[in-house]
Amino acid sequence: MTLSEIRAAAIAPALALLPARMTSPAAEVMLLAIGLQESALRHRRQVGGPARGLWQFEQGGGVRGVLQHPLSRPRALSICEARGIAPVPSAVYAALEHDDILAAAFARLLLWTDPAPLPAVGEVGKAWDLYLRTWRPGKPHRHSWDRLYAQAMDEVLA
Repeated sequence: MTLSEIRAAAIAPALALLPARMTSPAAEVMLLAIGLQESALRHRRQVGGPARGLWQFEQGGGVRGVLQHPLSRPRALSICEARGIAPVPSAVYAALEHDDILAAAFARLLLWTDPAPLPAVGEVGKAWDLYLRTWRPGKPHRHSWDRLYAQAMDEVLA
């Protein structure tokens, strides 16, 4: 899928399930950039690993974190209800591979748990720092981030 198709099919419907204050160009750029970094927005099952969904969540990491964090838990419960998923890590984890809206919503909620505000569009270094804090990638690839972030920014600002 193209970035515009991902925005239309996954990100826009996910953001529509969340409060309006969670929707912004900065949020969309972060979601696209992280999706590109994590899975190239192609792989719903991590190549050689346990993560699931376009944003590559692990059951005991991001899934559990979003379901338990006091800032994200109430919204995560409502997202699970809206998507017909039991709000338990195993059920969400299994659904992420097939439900891009759920995956996008959980990705936005994970960003929401960070105490810092979202970086403004174009603040690529701060965006990288946010990605590191929230996703905690095992093998971060800084060398590809700027290019992927620029693709995301071009899509959202077009």
